[in-house]
Amino acid sequence: MGPGSPGSVWPLAGTLLVAVAASMVAGGEDCLWYVDRNGSWHPGFDCEFFTFCCGTCHQRYCCRDPLRLLTERQQRHCLAF
Repeated sequence: MGPGSPGSVWPLAGTLLVAVAASMVAGGEDCLWYVDRNGSWHPGFDCEFFTFCCGTCHQRYCCRDPLRLLTERQQRHCLAF
């Protein structure tokens, strides 16, 4: 296959996808302040590189599992209720 063949596009697309996903994961999703179920206030904190805020409205921690990601938008929603 030459440089202009359709098969040469996939490695580039895969590399681009990985770069976008990595920037989303490491995109500053840190844990904002929150109040736990006992009414205790917890200050916000930054997660290490390639980790992000996980948990619930009442308990937050840093993790690497994207299925447990708690975005800053979701965290702000918690503060409203």
